[in-house]
Amino acid sequence: MSSLSHTQGRQDPPLLETTIGEAFDDAVRRHADRNALRVRHQDLRYSWRQLGEAVDRCARGLLAVGVEQGQRVGIWSPNCAEWCIAQFATAKIGAVLVNVNPAYRLSELEYVLAQSGCSWLICAESFKTSDYQAMLLELLPELAGCVPGELASPRLPALRGVVSLAEAPPAGFLAWSALQARADEVAPDVLAARSAQLVPEQPINIQYTSGTTGFPKGATLSHRNILNNGYMVGESLGLGADDRLVIPVPLYHCFGMVMGNLGCVTHGSTMIYPASAFEPEATLAAVAEERATALYGVPTMFIALLDHPRRGDHDLSCLRTGIMAGATCPIEVMRRVIAELHMAEVQIAYGMTETSPVSLQTGADDTLDLRVTSVGRTQPHLESRIVGRDGAVLPRGEVGELCTRGYSVMLGYWNDPEGTAAALDGEGWMHTGDLAQMDADGYVRIVGRSKDMIIRGGENIYPRELEEFFFTHPAIADVQVIGIPDEKYGEEIVAWIKFHPGHDASEPALRDWARTRIAHFKMPRHFKVVDEFPMTVTGKVQKFRMREISVAELQAQREAEPAVS
Repeated sequence: MSSLSHTQGRQDPPLLETTIGEAFDDAVRRHADRNALRVRHQDLRYSWRQLGEAVDRCARGLLAVGVEQGQRVGIWSPNCAEWCIAQFATAKIGAVLVNVNPAYRLSELEYVLAQSGCSWLICAESFKTSDYQAMLLELLPELAGCVPGELASPRLPALRGVVSLAEAPPAGFLAWSALQARADEVAPDVLAARSAQLVPEQPINIQYTSGTTGFPKGATLSHRNILNNGYMVGESLGLGADDRLVIPVPLYHCFGMVMGNLGCVTHGSTMIYPASAFEPEATLAAVAEERATALYGVPTMFIALLDHPRRGDHDLSCLRTGIMAGATCPIEVMRRVIAELHMAEVQIAYGMTETSPVSLQTGADDTLDLRVTSVGRTQPHLESRIVGRDGAVLPRGEVGELCTRGYSVMLGYWNDPEGTAAALDGEGWMHTGDLAQMDADGYVRIVGRSKDMIIRGGENIYPRELEEFFFTHPAIADVQVIGIPDEKYGEEIVAWIKFHPGHDASEPALRDWARTRIAHFKMPRHFKVVDEFPMTVTGKVQKFRMREISVAELQAQREAEPAVS
């Protein structure tokens, strides 16, 4: 056994050396009359045969409007059946699907469409407070007067047209129904010929990382990247044709479209979308109504499910497994998920968009202790290592940066060689920016983000450790710890606290409780009680926004204090 923090995953099962379209067609053949997709909020249900027909019709429609192999097709929509259909239709014709965050506003949308060079955009009518069609008409005034598919915009010269999911879109948009109707112009053998030209190593998806500074980067992923990652995640969960997976996480993110959709396709499992975006009661109802066996979510979602006042109205005993990922997974929440949601085989998965996404995962046969204290071991056909600042591999147990190498690592950032070179070293290692340590058996524990580590008076403080500690307080439902600038100590600690419904605790009471349990230098200087944290659409907490808010509030407090004479 190596004494260094470097492991290789096992070499079985073998990787799938096929395209997404071929894998999808195989699922249609093998499971034709079984349930493939249930979209609860649209009241839609597809067998694999029906979903195959819908995907092929969409693919032929895209061919009819002139989408070429390698061209980029954007999708700007919350979760819906059309998202799933577009994902597999673009894969079958070799178009690169560009996932556009449903929360994006005009400047972000323009940047992504321009940077990726999208030729077509598929968009929903609206989402929450965003009127997508009105926003597009503001961005592209030429759209209203053009023939669908003949857009000529100086701001987005590559964009030729916009497909709308609305029943009756404004002039200039091509209705989704009209795109499907155009499939009649293209014979099935033309689609088959296009699909036969594709190879697994080709790019098929661009996902923009949310980055806290600068512009988002487009992680470019191949068929081989994401198909195999979905497959390996499903293998670890033991998914099969009798499993039904509830997917409340966004499809635009790897969690939804890779771990969810592709995990199901490669195992013949049923995909279930409870709502257009995460809604706790809709998720609980979907599990109970569809007798789901598996459920995905980030920690904040599971906390919302556990604390929902009507959880007891839904029979969740059908659940056996699932994944908690996307953020650090609090130990106490994990224990409650196992005990109260009946997910005895729930697993932790760790990764990032640039690694398709999962690189480490716990297993169904791991002990409860390992499933609540680590993110598991290296996935099959991948390597993990932990390095110091000089790039040297560290001994087991030491904290350093986690790096990943293997089939799942992205092709690079789209049209960004400098960004790619900064993230991927010459040996193919993806540098995650996460601080971690590896034990003697190869299990990895995430200590925190390197950029989130707090240095207070020369002491290194890892927010993850403090978050896990405060989670053991009976009144606390969720907690996030951040560092803010401080003239005396360099940085000070702020803990944002969210209480369980009906529970509370004063700041002095929290300090008294913590004082005898943690070192004095780890005690937060400030506590902030909130109902919600600033979060991305995927449910990831935005610590950079928390820092901004905390700094601004403390500055305002200081300015409001009377001057001392």
